[in-house]
Amino acid sequence: MEMRRLGKTGLSVAPIVIGGNVFGWTADEKTSFAILDAFFDAGLNTIDTADVYSSWVPGNKGGDSEEIIGRWLSQAKVSRDKAVIVTKVGSDMGQGKTLKETYILKAVEDSLSRLQTDYIDLYLSHWPDEDTPHEETLGAYAKLKQQGKIRAIGCSNYDATLLQASFAAAEKAGLPRYDVLQPEYNLYERASFEGPLADLCVKEDIGVITYFSLAAGFLTGK
Repeated sequence: MEMRRLGKTGLSVAPIVIGGNVFGWTADEKTSFAILDAFFDAGLNTIDTADVYSSWVPGNKGGDSEEIIGRWLSQAKVSRDKAVIVTKVGSDMGQGKTLKETYILKAVEDSLSRLQTDYIDLYLSHWPDEDTPHEETLGAYAKLKQQGKIRAIGCSNYDATLLQASFAAAEKAGLPRYDVLQPEYNLYERASFEGPLADLCVKEDIGVITYFSLAAGFLTGK
């Protein structure tokens, strides 16, 4: 399988990433395990999830997807260093959306526990937080990188203006910058990424992993 360099993260990823938001939702644990087995058997290597998945399901509490992935990792034939684990922080887990340092430092421990791993390959800010300075958020990530708990950082749902502002804040404060962007992008929904945001990613060598790549199933014909 061809692997691609993901921006400046140092990570190599296959061209297809499996999205884990259905794990614990429309895919039960047995089905989720079968999907992950088939995915890695095909030579693919990157799993995307978030702490909030799938809190919207009655009876779920959030972290359900991470827990399933963690149990799969604990029994899979795939060694941990062959899997690239992407998860996110900042969605509403009962506290509202936030990227404050104290919250991130607690949330990462919860994600590590659920995933049954001692490090996360790529940790993403799930949503912008206009009430928290970039410096505070990036400072939290700097601590986690120094501790070896995360390898690289990125953001999701940021526009070009916000992403550029985060770069400026990182440079001024001597903090790590976001090296990956996760935007919504597919053949149907193109406008929010194409243009200034895509141009900025090319200019700054930002790795891009899209979400809703099949327009939430619309492009499959369902």
